[in-house]
Amino acid sequence: MIDFFAALLIDFFIGDPQRFPHPVRLMGNIIAFQEKAARKVSKSNTMLKICGALIVFINLAISFLIPWAILNILKNYGAIYHIVNTYFLYTCVAGGCLKREGMRIYSSLSEGIEEARYKLSFIVGRDTRNLDEKEIIRATVETVAENTSDGVIAPMIFAIIGGAPLAFVYKMVNTMDSMLGYLNEKYRYIGFFPAKTDDVFNYLPSRITGILMCAASVFRFNVLNGFKIMIRDRKNHKSPNCAYPEGAVAGLLEIQLGGDNVYFGEVMKKPKIGDKIKELKRDDIKRTIEIMYRSEIFLALIYFILFGVVL
Repeated sequence: MIDFFAALLIDFFIGDPQRFPHPVRLMGNIIAFQEKAARKVSKSNTMLKICGALIVFINLAISFLIPWAILNILKNYGAIYHIVNTYFLYTCVAGGCLKREGMRIYSSLSEGIEEARYKLSFIVGRDTRNLDEKEIIRATVETVAENTSDGVIAPMIFAIIGGAPLAFVYKMVNTMDSMLGYLNEKYRYIGFFPAKTDDVFNYLPSRITGILMCAASVFRFNVLNGFKIMIRDRKNHKSPNCAYPEGAVAGLLEIQLGGDNVYFGEVMKKPKIGDKIKELKRDDIKRTIEIMYRSEIFLALIYFILFGVVL
């Protein structure tokens, strides 16, 4: 438990230094290598789909077994074990990274639209070249909202359940989806199983995240509207999960998210999420980051209280 809270504090105060060794970057390199190899050996779309399933199976195994083996070897070495375990847990939580990237885009809006588009391109898969200011704000809010589940609450939940090894499994699943889980022609087959696996792993965390967002925003944002939009618009997304945190944020801030986006030159039609009670403004980026931290702190408090009761 001490390692868990230490990891959250480290993430909060220092975030994710860009040149600091990070397991998720290694995961990305592994997946990129696997994709290249799969495309080289596959002679049909069916074979690509089978390779996607193999990639999922192999990566689930290595992402659990490697940290489990390391921690098992170090379990009798006291301080070293706790340092490594804290580091592993810290690398699974991305709140600090989300805040940094969100605020970079927020600040770049004052520097010019081209700079904001460029900064946004690092954190979204959609084409940012022709986005106006409101579309940039929308994309940033959506990304922070969605990744409050993927990058903060979900890894916390899996860490609470199964420690660093299970949190690593989740991060691998999420990384596979972010690299392969697109619905366009290029990734439709190789990304089928990675995307479905991500849907399964995020089913409960995404819904818990939406609830946490609303519950943690009492006396600050429109909580009743947050619950209303989250439930009403929960199916207004290609993903069975993403609309829950995005809907909660849209309702809490009384703004409208969703709509069409361009990915790899293809227009993806998406329904709207929320009601346009208020126009999107730059400060909605800051408010979404605040909602993210409120949700993280609320979950940590729940864990602390429950852990104390169990003891």
